[in-house]
Amino acid sequence: MSAFDNEFYQSSYSVDDQGQAGYGYSNSEDPYNKQYGQYDYSQPMGYAAAGVMTPQQPYTGQIYQPTPTFTPTPTQSMYSSSFEDEPPLLEELGINFDHIWQKTLTVLHPLKVADGSIMNETDLAGPMVFCLAFGATLLLTGKIQFGYVYGISAIGCLGMYCLLNLMSMTGVSFGCVASVLGYCLLPMILLSSFGVVISLQGMMGIVITAAIIGWCSFSASKIFISALAMDGQQVLVAYPCALLYGVFALISVF
Repeated sequence: MSAFDNEFYQSSYSVDDQGQAGYGYSNSEDPYNKQYGQYDYSQPMGYAAAGVMTPQQPYTGQIYQPTPTFTPTPTQSMYSSSFEDEPPLLEELGINFDHIWQKTLTVLHPLKVADGSIMNETDLAGPMVFCLAFGATLLLTGKIQFGYVYGISAIGCLGMYCLLNLMSMTGVSFGCVASVLGYCLLPMILLSSFGVVISLQGMMGIVITAAIIGWCSFSASKIFISALAMDGQQVLVAYPCALLYGVFALISVF
């Protein structure tokens, strides 16, 4: 038995050394060779020594916020200030009683100088009222001529529109032509009113009819040359206007 024991390799390894090798390292200077439970974890780990890239420092700045190009203003009350700043309803509809009155005075006073800035407006409120008044006075004499009044007015406005655009350098709109011809229909209402009282088929009626036609055509031509800067062409403009108002006069007389 002793001979068999001598065949094994003789070494100094013991069970105590095995326990020490499992929980520790032989190099005491290396911090990683400390025994289990004795390593100081408060020390920073050596990433650079181990060949590992050092982690970046956390970003302590602020996230980029774009500067707003539009700075919203505090909303104003829609029901407190907006209604006060709005123009009146009649002005939004294009009805200006001051301009209507000035145009009416310009027609009633043939020798008054016409204001071209006011007359060059597409105001149809006054012409509509005058056309209705002219038809109403014809109705008093037993003549139902509303269709003829509006039909002749439309054809006459279209003809004058084409003629004035050919004669003037600046040109004119159809609304302006209709507005001027409608306002100048006011003396024709006086003629139809005379027809209710007296007969216009006699000599006195012919004289009154001729005077009313001249009045309407003179007022219309005066307004047209002042609004379109057609100096020296009043007679040329008054002639087609006289033809148009002559048709209305024939309706009033006959």
